[in-house]
Amino acid sequence: MKLMYSIGISICLLSITNATLSQHTQWHEEVDATFKKAKELYTKEAYSLAYPLFKQLQLHGTAQSQLPVSIALESKYYSILCGLQLMDATAAEAANAFIALEHHAHKVQLMSYHLADYYFKQKQYQKANEYYEKAKVDNLTNEQVAALKFHKAYGLFVEKKFSEAKPLFNAIRQITTDPNYIDANYYYGFICFGEKQYKEAIRCFELIDEQPSYQTIVPYYIAQIDYIQGNKNKALQYAEKQLAKGGQHYDLQLRQLVGHGYFEQKEFGKALPYLETYIAKTPKVRREDLYELAYCYYHSQQYTKAIVGFKELGGKDDSLAQNSMYLLGDAYLKTDNKVNARNAFLFCAQNSSVAIQKEVSQFNYAKLSYELGYQDIAINEFKSFITQYPKSSYNKEAKELLVQLLANTNQYADALALINSLDKNSVTVQKILPRILYGRTVEYINDQQLSAAETLLNQLQQLPYTDYYQPFIAFWKAELSYRNNNIDSVIYFINIYRKGNNNLGEANTINAAYILGHAQLIKENYKAAQQAFTEISSTTFSSTQSNVQQDAYVRLADCYFIQKQYNKALTMYEQVYNAGATHADYALYQKAIIAGAGSRTNEKITLLQRLSRQFVQSNYIDLANIEIANTYMYAEQYDKAIPTLQYLQTNAKNKSLLPEATFKLGICQFNLDRNQEALTTFENVLINYPNSNEADAALDYVKNIFIQEQKASEYAAFAQRYGKTIAVNEADSLSYLAVNNYYNNKQFDRALPAIEQYLKQFPTGNYALQANYQAAVILQQQKQYAAAVTYYQKVAEKAPNKYAEQALLQAARMNYFELKDIAVAESYFVQLKQYASTNENKLEAMRGLLRCQYKQAKYSDALTNAQELLQ
Repeated sequence: MKLMYSIGISICLLSITNATLSQHTQWHEEVDATFKKAKELYTKEAYSLAYPLFKQLQLHGTAQSQLPVSIALESKYYSILCGLQLMDATAAEAANAFIALEHHAHKVQLMSYHLADYYFKQKQYQKANEYYEKAKVDNLTNEQVAALKFHKAYGLFVEKKFSEAKPLFNAIRQITTDPNYIDANYYYGFICFGEKQYKEAIRCFELIDEQPSYQTIVPYYIAQIDYIQGNKNKALQYAEKQLAKGGQHYDLQLRQLVGHGYFEQKEFGKALPYLETYIAKTPKVRREDLYELAYCYYHSQQYTKAIVGFKELGGKDDSLAQNSMYLLGDAYLKTDNKVNARNAFLFCAQNSSVAIQKEVSQFNYAKLSYELGYQDIAINEFKSFITQYPKSSYNKEAKELLVQLLANTNQYADALALINSLDKNSVTVQKILPRILYGRTVEYINDQQLSAAETLLNQLQQLPYTDYYQPFIAFWKAELSYRNNNIDSVIYFINIYRKGNNNLGEANTINAAYILGHAQLIKENYKAAQQAFTEISSTTFSSTQSNVQQDAYVRLADCYFIQKQYNKALTMYEQVYNAGATHADYALYQKAIIAGAGSRTNEKITLLQRLSRQFVQSNYIDLANIEIANTYMYAEQYDKAIPTLQYLQTNAKNKSLLPEATFKLGICQFNLDRNQEALTTFENVLINYPNSNEADAALDYVKNIFIQEQKASEYAAFAQRYGKTIAVNEADSLSYLAVNNYYNNKQFDRALPAIEQYLKQFPTGNYALQANYQAAVILQQQKQYAAAVTYYQKVAEKAPNKYAEQALLQAARMNYFELKDIAVAESYFVQLKQYASTNENKLEAMRGLLRCQYKQAKYSDALTNAQELLQ
């Protein structure tokens, strides 16, 4: 039984074992089939199909632990490779582990290769190259070796390690059958291009310029190389041909190249469309490209577009910015926009990159400033330009424009100095010169430099292009004649002026009639004077009229007064007085005189006294007091005249009246039989005013006093004591008579030596004062100013006398304007102020004194004098 049981168990076990062995064999067969199938799929690059099979084998084999080690390793190996080919991220991790843990060198190196490919496809070029280094070429196929080199080179290329990538690309491009042959040529050529190895680069590019992958890329590089190597026409033709095909990857860059090429060749019309398209479609372009397009617009007269382009190029301190501003300015001029053109030229002138453009722009800026009315800026800019560029071709025009500017702004002295440096034969100069000379003449006259004014007038009269100025020359010759007291010449020249009836500033018909009226007054042609003043006077007086018209109205009244048409004169004086105008004090004085002429003595005195109270600053107060005294003396009311005359002794402003007032005081005392007082007063006249007309008359009264007091014998000694001879020396009289005849007949060449002989013979003669004055007048006319002043000085030293005022005036003028002796001129102006009998001379004295004090930095004195002048 036991045996049977044992046999039974054995049979059972054997059956089980056989079954198991049969199953194991079957499983192995299935694994082999699966592995073979998977590997076949892998070989056919059906990675997505092979991958799950290898994965299944890898997983089941690991679990059963019955898979042969070789198959297990192979399955793991291929499973990872499939995963890498399918870009499975987990496969990269598995590959890294495989490489780290496995010791099968062949498989590890191959795994490194495939993992490198995986990273390459992921564009992780650094990692890819790291694993390419681990893959040994001994275990790779030729195709894999080629791929490794290309991928490694490309990775280095992307990382800009061109020197390392270059030999790898070069190795690949040596094998024409290499699948990366075309690409290798491109990248190798690109690196050579960057290294300026243009021959090597163009050899590569020309190999592939027809290849579909590169036929839209490499033409740009080929054209660039030709252009760089100087084959510019070839480059332009090639680039235009490629652009005509269309579809170029570097279309805009090629257009830039063609546009720039044609621009360099100055074919701006051809360059324009290429540059226009390039800049329109390029977000950010170089300043140089903007300039070239703007210039093409400028050259094709599309100035509005050129302006837009050039405006974008300012703001920098380089030649491109300067040239752009220069052309911008010209484009603005072409569109008649002078304001913006001026601004553009200013920017250009402030840039020193290109000297000639700076020069021209500075000139244009100055010229446009002149044309747009910025006269002060234009003057300064032209002056700066002339100084900075003395040899410029624009220098002559700059000077001519500056001369016109100076003339326009009444800077005639500067204009005259500048015009002397210009060609006098220039029509421009000849046309502007009369205006400058005329303006400078008027300035000289206003500054009392009459001799200089006369010289310029004579010069002006002889110039061409002066027809317009001839009437005005006559006007100012009349004015100069008036100031030189040559009244006949005044009338002659004014009548020449009045034929034209033109106006230019002060030289106008109103002033002409005014001067003529005064000249006829001096000539005592009262009807003619009346006619002249009537021309510029209204029927009624108004304080709103000009000063000349107001004064003409008063002088017209004077004409009626002198002709004893008192009613007309009185009506006019009353209008002036009632208006409270400048001449109101004079009008009141004349009203008083008319009242006296009508024997209305009390009214006359009342009016004269009112003048002193109402017009406390009037220059007629002293005359009014003299006239009050005269009125009382005429009525033989000498006692009433005396207080007024005594008041004048200490309070008279017009010192020239003191001889008369003192003399008349003596007369009043004499007529009141107060002989001792009278003698003292007359003696005062002889002491203080020995050269006055009153001195000789006083001597006659003294003679009468001595006779009345029976002291006739003492008279001779008295007269001798004061330098007075009792009888006029006959030789003295005859000698001076000859002198005076020469002088009156204007034979000055004879008169002057005769005067000198007379004064040598009779230095203190009865006519010495008059002779000194006449000598001074002649010498002044001959422009011997220093000598003339010497004679005027002798006359002035004996002031007051009938010639003293004029002598002081002329001596002051000549020392100031001609001899430039300011200190001496000041002393004469001081004396003139004291002895001036007319408002005109007093004003000139005060003005001259002010000038002298200012030039000598006597500012405190000048301030006091100026305040008095303004009152």
